[in-house]
Amino acid sequence: MKQVMCLLLGLLIFNYSKAQTTEVNQILSQREASNAALRAFDEDLNATFSTEDALITTGAGTLISGKKELMTYLKKSTGPRMYWIRTPDEVIVNPQTNLAWETGTWKGYQEGSEDPIVGGKYSAQWTKKSGTWLIQSQLFVALPQ
Repeated sequence: MKQVMCLLLGLLIFNYSKAQTTEVNQILSQREASNAALRAFDEDLNATFSTEDALITTGAGTLISGKKELMTYLKKSTGPRMYWIRTPDEVIVNPQTNLAWETGTWKGYQEGSEDPIVGGKYSAQWTKKSGTWLIQSQLFVALPQ
């Protein structure tokens, strides 16, 4: 009986781990596609990776509330066009709440350059309310390079 219980527990842990890996891979795929959209300066495509009410805190500390405000913020920005790339270090999924935590580093690039001009750390909260992982919140902090 004890062996059967250990076997069942092992199967549950294996299946849980497999499900976690699948969810993490979905988030990483979304992040990669979002980075590609930013690099192509496709703000409309990039917006599809966030919830309508997403919160973004820029590297300089500006709080942006929602996709519409983000689009307005991007259109009002002056100077050379920039994109940023986020590189995840960790993604943790909570299957009970359909929320996930992502953290890593980010770098900002001017159009036409391969050398970052700004960067730092970021964190993101993902949600899977709609069946697809979407960014609900992102916090960027610019740090010395």
